[in-house]
Amino acid sequence: MLSILDSEFSALNTYIKDKNPSQIFILVDENTHQHCLPTLLGNLDTDVHFEIIEIESGEDAKNISTVVQLWEILSDFEADRKSLLLNLGGGVITDLGGFVASTYKRGISFINIPTTLLAMCDASIGGKTGIDHQYLKNIVGTFAEAEHILVYPEFLKTLDFVELRSGFAEMLKHGLIADVSHWNDLITIEELTPENIAPHIENSMMIKENVVVKDYKEKSLRKILNFGHTIGHAVESLCLKTHHVIPHGEAVALGMIIETKISELENLISPEKAQHIIENIQKYYPYISISAFSNEEIISLMLNDKKNDHGKINFSILEGLGKCNYDYKVSQEHIEQALEYYRNINA
Repeated sequence: MLSILDSEFSALNTYIKDKNPSQIFILVDENTHQHCLPTLLGNLDTDVHFEIIEIESGEDAKNISTVVQLWEILSDFEADRKSLLLNLGGGVITDLGGFVASTYKRGISFINIPTTLLAMCDASIGGKTGIDHQYLKNIVGTFAEAEHILVYPEFLKTLDFVELRSGFAEMLKHGLIADVSHWNDLITIEELTPENIAPHIENSMMIKENVVVKDYKEKSLRKILNFGHTIGHAVESLCLKTHHVIPHGEAVALGMIIETKISELENLISPEKAQHIIENIQKYYPYISISAFSNEEIISLMLNDKKNDHGKINFSILEGLGKCNYDYKVSQEHIEQALEYYRNINA
């Protein structure tokens, strides 16, 4: 269930009162501990015993070692299957916390309280949990629904600009794949600020939720949510491997540009429409060089994408503004042409 929280966190307190968990565990990183936890604790109205668990911030923490530590902490505190885990943080916290909750004692309840725009509009929604392994993003995970996803837009004011911009990429993606009106509304935003973005968050959340409801286990339609991610994740993984971490949204923006070019090369959209999309993404995002990576390296990682089957790369690809196809096979020639187009885009 998706809810926009009021200033008193009424939806959370009502849920806890009705659920009456045996214990509450609040998972945070050092950033949300400092900037968001005081707001949560100041509005938490319960007599249920709670513990705060803090991990390091960043993608590097989203691994099996952290998971094991969290399992052990829950065990040490004698967490039972009536315990509740509150994931207070960005995509790393909701992905990781959801995975821990879904596997500890075969599953305990959890609530996502996303604090970043990326988590509000994307990572916290849809029941996907996951961790990275061997530089491959979200290669291990589960499908597990949060009891609630509670969004408090005021938390956006705790973000730096880069984090805010990162989340905006997923909102643009939602418009491109499913709602041209949402896309048109977003590209009129001249300055990315919490105040300018907040009115569009709920619509973006509902676009994703409506897709997920129709295809929870990602057998068909849900795959359209991966637009921009096939190439974006490959580049993100290569950067992670070279210890040059880039924000997820910037990788997705890069991926959307290249995959839009592929749509044009495949004659699915016109050159004019492709240029419109690419220019509107470029106006928000810096250029990320991929000159250090060969086509072979990028394509090799794309072959690890979870959407693939029988050794073939399956793209989620635009067929127009607000319209996306899935399981689309692209020729390697067009993949390489689009990569070269991106390398020379600023020439």
